[in-house]
Amino acid sequence: MATAYRRDYRRQPTSNFTHVSPCVKYLIFLLNFVFWLCGGLLIGIGLYTFFYKLQLVGWIRLENVYDVILNISLLMIIMGCVVFIVSFTGCLGALRENTCLLKFYSLCLLIFFLLEMGIAIGGFVFPHSMQSVLEENFTDKIIHTYRDDLDLQNFIDFAQQEFKCCGLSSEGYMDWSKNEYFNCSSPSVERCGVPFSCCMNATDLSSRLVNIMCGYGVQTLSVAEASKKVWTSGCIELVRSWAERNLYTIAGIALGIALSQLFVIYLAKTLEGQIDLQKSGWVS
Repeated sequence: MATAYRRDYRRQPTSNFTHVSPCVKYLIFLLNFVFWLCGGLLIGIGLYTFFYKLQLVGWIRLENVYDVILNISLLMIIMGCVVFIVSFTGCLGALRENTCLLKFYSLCLLIFFLLEMGIAIGGFVFPHSMQSVLEENFTDKIIHTYRDDLDLQNFIDFAQQEFKCCGLSSEGYMDWSKNEYFNCSSPSVERCGVPFSCCMNATDLSSRLVNIMCGYGVQTLSVAEASKKVWTSGCIELVRSWAERNLYTIAGIALGIALSQLFVIYLAKTLEGQIDLQKSGWVS
């Protein structure tokens, strides 16, 4: 009986020694706290723009998954919620030394990592196939909803001005014939035209005013004639060409993000092991 008592006594902790490293614990907490704040900010901005647009327009179409993907404010809310929840589990798991939360956190990071690697490999190995998939699945949807969603409209205008392109697919500026406002059979004054963001010189440098009519009637012109007024190539093709020209830079950034994620997963797994080791020394 005395022997058993002495054996149990030796198993009890006799000092404040812990296997859990404070550096690992609080580094995970700090990193996730920053992302938790970013997730909350995304949710806040997304909610503000969503309800502002709802108040402005009066309705928001959400009939299928494309409507959700192409709704930028709603996409920000969804992404913010994911970041908020995952980073919160990382914060709480590290602070409370909860292995269940840390396992969930590590699993989520691993899923994100695999998805990102799958998309990156697909883009680097099969760029033309990726371009075809994007053109087939998103061109019509984006062109059709150009005037229905103000956020999407601003994003498309920004992309066309930034990459000096017009439309999305290999059809280039003729993609806009699929929009009900720019179609040649439309009663709109914009019929047979393209958005002003397709124009080479949409902004007057002296007055800084945008000529919104600079793309009117462009669809009736040949490619050679239209190329004197607007950009004629589709954005997806030009983005792919830009990515190929900056391949090493993009690959370096992608590698840095991947290594950062793997490092955080390693920290989470290390903390899990330390917590389990600490628990193994406790008296049941």
